[in-house]
Amino acid sequence: MTLPEIATLLKQSDAKIILVFGFNAVGKTQLSVAYKNETKLTDGTHTGVYYNAYSEDLFVWNNDEENNGADTRLIVQPSTLSKFHSSLTEGIIRKKLKAYKPKYDFEFTMHDDVEKGIKSISFFIPNSDLDVATPSIKISRGEERIFVWCFFLALFEVEGWADINSSHLFIDDPVSSLDDHNIFITSSTLFDLIDEYYEKRKIIIATHHIGLFSILFDYLQKGEKSDKYKRYTCPMILSSKHGDLTLETCKKDVFLYHLRLLQILKQAQDMDEVKSYHFVLLRQVLENMASFLGTGKVGHVLQVIGVEDSDTYSQTVNTLSHKNIYLYESDELVEDNKRLFSDILGKLMDQFKFVLHAE
Repeated sequence: MTLPEIATLLKQSDAKIILVFGFNAVGKTQLSVAYKNETKLTDGTHTGVYYNAYSEDLFVWNNDEENNGADTRLIVQPSTLSKFHSSLTEGIIRKKLKAYKPKYDFEFTMHDDVEKGIKSISFFIPNSDLDVATPSIKISRGEERIFVWCFFLALFEVEGWADINSSHLFIDDPVSSLDDHNIFITSSTLFDLIDEYYEKRKIIIATHHIGLFSILFDYLQKGEKSDKYKRYTCPMILSSKHGDLTLETCKKDVFLYHLRLLQILKQAQDMDEVKSYHFVLLRQVLENMASFLGTGKVGHVLQVIGVEDSDTYSQTVNTLSHKNIYLYESDELVEDNKRLFSDILGKLMDQFKFVLHAE
């Protein structure tokens, strides 16, 4: 199959929410372009909203090395989005960034012509001494990706932007260069987009990250709101075999990603660096094991591995891994919860004899 043919299949699908997993270099970004072309109106007008590598390319660093980085800033390239920038405040983006807990602050520099929008963005470490000039800094690649993603999310709050392209959302890999914690935060922002827009427009999310795919899959197919989403969701695998692209519906409930999760959890335990979001990872492992055992119940897995009072433990794990907890509460755990984590992980490893290869 060709990318245009796959784009046609996605367009014709009755699913409101389509998850696409594909390895890097299989063509996900070009698929988003093919889908844009497939869904254009006869006059060439785009009918959807897109986030992909081209979105990230609208932001380019000016490092000003000749001036020791004194004017380091992120240049915003002109685009069709520029005319909406005048309604996009720093406060809206700060609200989107809050869950990621950035250590920096930022400010816009606008073009003199308001229609040209934002000229550049400067980043700096907040300084309580107002009399001391705060030098601009260059943030990391991961921080930049998070900022651009939050910039995109903030545009949904600008009147008229999302409405003019109201047919669909196509989001390609907003998690590049992110660690596991920030992948969970990003997945939560995707949940919010799905909640808000799945009844109004088709949503296509493509990713190379099996973890993000698994998180979204579990949320939509087996999570607390699965009754609401499952019948509207179609998970798919985009792959290349002998140079030919294939797009297949994915019906598996268990992913080998659980071995990667166990590796992360064991490493965090060994280094005494268990944080609140590790309970989210732990619950994912338990849910995958529950699917493997055929019950779908985390409490059953806890019984199998010998955890006493499994109902209470299951309730505690669910509470600690709820997105409102790991998103907004402190990352640090009290000692009782650390012991709970170690007890469950230790018995899980002992019962099923997982062999985890070192990274």
